[in-house]
Amino acid sequence: MAEDTTTPTTTTPTEAPNATPEAAAKPAKVKKKQRRSVPVGQMHIQATFNNTIVTFSDKKGDVLTANSAGACGFRGSKKGTAYAAQVASEKAAEAAKSQYGLGTVAVFVKGVGLGRDAAIRAINNFGMVVESITDVTTTPHGGTRPRKARRA
Repeated sequence: MAEDTTTPTTTTPTEAPNATPEAAAKPAKVKKKQRRSVPVGQMHIQATFNNTIVTFSDKKGDVLTANSAGACGFRGSKKGTAYAAQVASEKAAEAAKSQYGLGTVAVFVKGVGLGRDAAIRAINNFGMVVESITDVTTTPHGGTRPRKARRA
């Protein structure tokens, strides 16, 4: 039996001959992220009995910032209150105004919760101009087809 006496050799990568230590230490230039300015946008409020979600977006619908009563630290049944909706909308509005310069919003309200009016009032008191308020709550239409009748 012939034994294999060859051993694999490991090679270490060598540096380029023209590379200087200063050039190796400097990272590649990183471009600074441009701050996007969105003066006019949309505010979407989803108000349920259990929570209120506030979302700011641009005119196309791309989300800028979002917040909810649960994210603001409210737990349990307190998430569905008007005060929790007010706090959530104020925090979301502050982030949208500071990061994107949002000043005028069209409001779209969905749902039947207590936070509907409170969120809009909070935005108005915050200093944002409310352009329009639209209710986009879905309406029941009679439901799905009922099951067939039971046999006796």
